[in-house]
Amino acid sequence: MKGASPPGIREGDVIASVDLGSNSFHLLVARYELGSLQIIDRMREMVRLAAGLHADGSLDNDRRGRALECLARFGQRLRDIPPQHVRAMATNTVRRLADPRSFLVDAEAALGHAIEVAPGREEARLIYLGVAHAFPKLRGRRLVVDIGGGSTEFIIGEGLDALETESLQMGCVVSTRHLFPGGRITRKRWENARTEIALELRQFAPTYRARGWSEAIGSSGTIKALGGVSQAMGAGDRVVTRDSIARIADAIIAAGHIDAIELPDLSEQRRPVIAGGAVILDAVFEVLELERMRISDTALREGLLWDMIGRAEQRDPRERAVASWSQRYGVDLRQATRVEATAASMFSQLRTAWNLEDTSEVWLRFAARLHEIGLAVAHSQHQLHAAYLVEQGDLPGFSAQEQQILAFLLHAQRREPGAAFARLEHLPDRLRQPAFSIAVILRLAILLHRARSDDPLPPIGIRAGPRSLRLALDEDWLDARPLTRVDLARERKQLATLDFKLILGTR
Repeated sequence: MKGASPPGIREGDVIASVDLGSNSFHLLVARYELGSLQIIDRMREMVRLAAGLHADGSLDNDRRGRALECLARFGQRLRDIPPQHVRAMATNTVRRLADPRSFLVDAEAALGHAIEVAPGREEARLIYLGVAHAFPKLRGRRLVVDIGGGSTEFIIGEGLDALETESLQMGCVVSTRHLFPGGRITRKRWENARTEIALELRQFAPTYRARGWSEAIGSSGTIKALGGVSQAMGAGDRVVTRDSIARIADAIIAAGHIDAIELPDLSEQRRPVIAGGAVILDAVFEVLELERMRISDTALREGLLWDMIGRAEQRDPRERAVASWSQRYGVDLRQATRVEATAASMFSQLRTAWNLEDTSEVWLRFAARLHEIGLAVAHSQHQLHAAYLVEQGDLPGFSAQEQQILAFLLHAQRREPGAAFARLEHLPDRLRQPAFSIAVILRLAILLHRARSDDPLPPIGIRAGPRSLRLALDEDWLDARPLTRVDLARERKQLATLDFKLILGTR
């Protein structure tokens, strides 16, 4: 099947990534030259978004305001970079918001660019991609641990491929608040905290140890800060050791309170959240039986840049994920190819009239390839089964919004459209109209190939308005296919319930 990738990134192009972390927001700007990235600008602000997340999933106004002000500053720096060369990704705290869409609307307006939300395991994959590019000469498997503000990611990978990914709801900000309430630290609290974290780690530790690794690498701010403290304590350059993390734990416990923590080479900004990060790393060393961990300067933001380059150079992980799912769920590839080809042909004729972008074609192609995965569960309501599988499954390379769009398209592919199209309300405003339009295209492409025949379709005449579509089909072809004629008439009535006019004609 033909690939579905964005426009290429040429030699000398400037690209940028924005990482909306739970502790810090990062902006990275780089020039792509000779197959590598030349960093030309960095910005970082300690927003501590996770500190403003309430138990009911709301975000306090102070943290929200800080986040939007930061994104506005980032937006000024990004103003002259083409939108297709910018990727912005939100992580754990935004995932946990009760209403992430309300925050994202204002955040995207402030930044001036679309913001994706990374599922936990996709965040882990991107972190690994950023770290792997920083250690290209390492042989064998490596374990990567990234302690963020709201979550911690664990990855085993080899080369540029993540083999195992996990994301746990624990990070330096969240864990400091939860495990050391009131800021008080005692030996007992520390041991209890480490035990609580260890219980979470033991859910996947046996699988990871069975995979094995030759090198452990830590990334992001917390582990980099602990690496600096370790070096100041004599552990060596850019490493954390079992002995140094034990000494750091003793020093934090001896301080008795977060405000009294004094560690060499620890910044004032990092002090309020270091206890939660350190106890996580202490548990990681214990449960995964580590002796030494190297420090990486790269993480999610670099991974976003490399992922953007991969998509542009026909190395899109989403392609591999869709192909894997097609195989896993026994998709009829010949039928999927027929539907995709017809959908793509209709898309090309409707692109201008409906103001559709390349990303919409990507979603349409993926939906065409996966539209029958629900048949592996049952024929009855298979569109619902397909949507559920996509919503709940791990699809490497897909953001949360992309999984939402794909689930919507699969749900909306057949039968009465009312309940399926109601899903549009859960998408960002900017995505609703293109998602609606490509859902209409997919429905028609599937309908026209109901016979599952290899006989080619006749040329289809298409004219479109904002909420209308006129199809002109060969009259003799239609006369020989009374079922298709009935299906199209039924589809006209069903789309009319969505205030969409389908006009059927002959040529």
